[in-house]
Amino acid sequence: MKLLQRSLVARIVASLLAISALALISIVVTMVMANGSRGDAAAINVAGSLRMNTYQIVAALQRYERQPEPAQRERVEALSERFRERLANPRLTKALPEAEDHPLQAKYRMLQARWDEALAPQVTRAIAGEGVEVEALRQTLDDLVGDIDQMVTQLEQNSEAKIRLLSVLQILFLALTAVVVAIALYDIRHNLVAPLHQLVVLAREAARHNFHYRTRLKGRDELALLGRTFDGMAEELAASYAALENRISQKKAELERSNQVMQVLHDGSRALYGGGNDLCASAAPMLRRIEQVLDIGPIRLSLHDPVDDREVPILATHSPSRPTYCRDHDCHACLLDPEPLALSGTDKAECLLLPVSVGATLLGTLEVWYSKDHTLTDSTRRLLNALTDQLATAVYLQRRIEEQQQVTLMNERTIIARELHDSLAQSLSYLKMQVARLERMQAREMPREAQTAVFGELRTGLDSAYRQLRELLTTFRLKLEGPGLSSAMRQTTEEFAERLGFPVELHFDVPPHLLNPNEDIHVLQVVREALANIHKHARAHWAAVTVRFQHARLHVMVEDDGIGLPDDGSPPMHYGLVIMRDRADTLGGEFTVCNRQAGGTLVELAFSPKTARLITKQPAVPDAAALQHGQRDSPG
Repeated sequence: MKLLQRSLVARIVASLLAISALALISIVVTMVMANGSRGDAAAINVAGSLRMNTYQIVAALQRYERQPEPAQRERVEALSERFRERLANPRLTKALPEAEDHPLQAKYRMLQARWDEALAPQVTRAIAGEGVEVEALRQTLDDLVGDIDQMVTQLEQNSEAKIRLLSVLQILFLALTAVVVAIALYDIRHNLVAPLHQLVVLAREAARHNFHYRTRLKGRDELALLGRTFDGMAEELAASYAALENRISQKKAELERSNQVMQVLHDGSRALYGGGNDLCASAAPMLRRIEQVLDIGPIRLSLHDPVDDREVPILATHSPSRPTYCRDHDCHACLLDPEPLALSGTDKAECLLLPVSVGATLLGTLEVWYSKDHTLTDSTRRLLNALTDQLATAVYLQRRIEEQQQVTLMNERTIIARELHDSLAQSLSYLKMQVARLERMQAREMPREAQTAVFGELRTGLDSAYRQLRELLTTFRLKLEGPGLSSAMRQTTEEFAERLGFPVELHFDVPPHLLNPNEDIHVLQVVREALANIHKHARAHWAAVTVRFQHARLHVMVEDDGIGLPDDGSPPMHYGLVIMRDRADTLGGEFTVCNRQAGGTLVELAFSPKTARLITKQPAVPDAAALQHGQRDSPG
């Protein structure tokens, strides 16, 4: 019984088994009743034949009475024997009920006793003519027929009773089946169809993201258990969906903040890399905007002094006063906040210390203060790390640019000193020696003719020194006004074409931004010196300049069709070729001057360009990487 209460499947199976059992019982009862009624018709026929046989005996006795012949007597005997056989016929006896007290059994025994004990002997004596009244015997036989008729009627009634019982049983089984079917349908409707409908509605509502619908099924069967499970699942899904929506909204807000911070970093990178040396004016607005977006602050930037090994405060947002080492008192980038924050130094604040470094070089630190109620997420920490990377790059570039400017200035001074030493200083030394010689000649009172030769050498030396001075001034005043070496080469060839009186061909095939400014100046000076020599000495009618980059080397060739060099050497008192060789040595290249096979001179310079890089790759230091993700929990 408990199983039927707990299991809908068990109830459905029990209903099907009950219906099947009723149908089976009905079939079995019908078969049994049909089998029990199988001999009723034969028994009625046999009983009916007894009545006919009785009439035949009466008729045979009447004929025998009229004609007492042996044939008639045998006829009466044969009919009597047939009556006895039919009365004992198994088809009649088997059709009778087995119960001894049944009326049919009593009637049959009465007929059998009357025939065997009374009628059969009287018929026999009547045939033998022993004084039995035939009329009285015929009357008794007629009474026997009446008894047989009653027996036939009882047999028919018994058969009809079986049929009625079968009908009643069929109706009973049909009613029981209908009751079982009704109970099963009621159970299926209330415990299967209705719960299934509620489960379908729950599934449909869940598909529409409505997790508030509940089946509220009662009972202990499978669907009730399934309904309660689905109700629990819907409740958990509602909680999970709400939590997921909350997380999505948080992630969306965090993503929006990240996008805003990335936009701030993008805009700030332009200010950092385009603001010159003013780090405060370029970085302070970016840091304040990041504080507003991420709800943090204040932020302090300190740079590391490698000489004294200390941190120098450079910039602080929300500061009530200037930094100690402020370089520009006309700048108010740190003092734009009307209400400075005072989180640092309190118990309600925490500090995140981030290294400002490039590779293994520690440039400074960035202190990010925030409230303890506001936890920094991983994305916020990544954005702050990106901020420190930008600040590190800007500071490093600024320092490298300053160092490069100093190196460039020192190189330029070295070049000037070398140029003065190799040209004008030597000429002046020569003139000094000639003046000393002239003084000795005057002290010895040598003839004026001998002193005249010295005066000529002094005049020639002064002219040479003046010419070298003008060349140096031209060199030092030279600048690249166009975008790259190509424009300067075009201007130079046009300038010397006007001096020479014929066009100077230019063949230029060099990728843009291949050479640094120092290499551009040296290449341009070599070309100008070569063209100047063509103008002064070559007496040419054609000249060409070729600048080509091939096989990772830059090839510079200046050709003419002039008189050439007599011995492929430098002319006396001309330092142009010497200076060009010095420039080639500075570039780390090869310089050659030779005569062309077709006539004229060929000046060639070949070297491998070296690109200067402000930021070089350095191995990462584990301590710096660990410091980048470190956090100082205690304020101050």
